Parts: sequence; C-alpha cells; structure tokens
Amino acid sequence: MSGFIGEFFGTLVLIVLGVGCCAATNLKQTYATKQNWTFICLSWGMAVTFGVYVAGMLGSQGHLNPAVTIGFALFGYFPWSQVLPYLVGQFLGAFVGAVLVIIQYYPHFKASHGAEEGNTVNIFATMPAIKNPVFNFLSEVIATGVFIFALLNLGTFTTGLKPVIVGLLIMVIGLSLGSTTGFALNPARDWAPRLAYTILPIPGKSSAHWEYAWVPMLGPLAGGIIAAGLQFILQAMNFVK
Repeated sequence: MSGFIGEFFGTLVLIVLGVGCCAATNLKQTYATKQNWTFICLSWGMAVTFGVYVAGMLGSQGHLNPAVTIGFALFGYFPWSQVLPYLVGQFLGAFVGAVLVIIQYYPHFKASHGAEEGNTVNIFATMPAIKNPVFNFLSEVIATGVFIFALLNLGTFTTGLKPVIVGLLIMVIGLSLGSTTGFALNPARDWAPRLAYTILPIPGKSSAHWEYAWVPMLGPLAGGIIAAGLQFILQAMNFVK
C-alpha cells in the first residue's frame, strides 16, 4: 500500500501545481493570465520536485509516471509486483488533482467561455503546436527518452536535493524539447486530467480532443522503454556501474 499511497499523493501534488499553473495562465481574470512559456516550464519543474518529495516520504520511489514505472519494470529496475499499485495510484492521483484545480478555478472557468477565451483542454492535457501525428509522437518519444535516461543515471531520486535536480531536468526538457507538443512525458499526467475535463461539469468548456490522446499515451511509453533498454545495454557492456 505504501507504493500506492506515495504515488497517489505525489501525483496529486504534481497535477495540482502543474495544471494549476496552466489554469492560471490560460483562464480569464487571474493575476497570472498570459504568462510565458518559461513560467510554465519552471512551474512544472517545481511541481515534479514537490511531487517526488511527497511520494518519497510516503513510501514510494517517486515515479509519478507510468512511462517510468513500465520502462523500469521491463528491464528489471523495478519489481513487477508493484507495477499495478503504482499505475493505479498515478492515474487516480492525477484525476483527483485535476478535480481540485477545477474547484480552485471554478469562477474563472465560468468567466472564460470556450477556446477563444482560454477554456480549453490545454489547461489539463497536451496538444501539439503543429498537428502532425508522426512527428508529434516522435517528439514525445525523444523528450521522454531523454528524461528517463537521465533519471536512470541519477540513482535513487527521492532523497536529498535529487528531487530538485529532477525538477530542473523537467524544466530544461520543457524549454528545449517541450514547445512542440507541450511535453506530456507522462500518460497519467495527460489522460486522467483530460478525462476530468471531459466528464466533469466545467462551465464553458471546449473539446477534449481525444483523437490526439494516443500520442501522449504511447509516445512517453515508447520513450521510457527505449531509455530503459539503452541503459540495460550499457550496463551489460559495463559502461555503467
């Protein structure tokens, strides 16, 4: 249960802080309306940092991301017996986090009527800057692969200052690779808030764009598997201790 609890609350914190930032910058009549991409990347980096700290203190390894959990498990870096509790915790935590953001910003959702006024699924989930499914998929594979390969070379990343390093890693990936697709990097971070936006009674909302949702699901999973596989090969060749 400690794995489930840690991943649930860690992912909840991640989504409340990350999606909360997106709500603040997109919805009308907030003090942060129309902030820039650097502001968003910094906010998501710190959201991951504090999510990892919370998860680690509550007994999980701070994955907060099915792409991390599944990639690690496939190559022996994480026990398969813990995969399901971690995944359930991640998706449920992300959904509840999205609900809290809806409550926090409900008057601002009411004040923002549809996509033309910022009430879009982009607050909760990712959409591409230029829609090209093949390259959107590859963008997520590359960004997630770099992220998880770096994680694998950090060792245990829930202690000391390492969660801050993970947050800085997220920030620089957002700044360097994230502006093509919004750097989902994480199926739970995208799908659970997208579902919340779809099914909950948010006033004035626009389309949830499920036709695109396969990209932030499969792209990060593929990137995580490739990164873990590369690490496994490097270890087998004695390039990694």
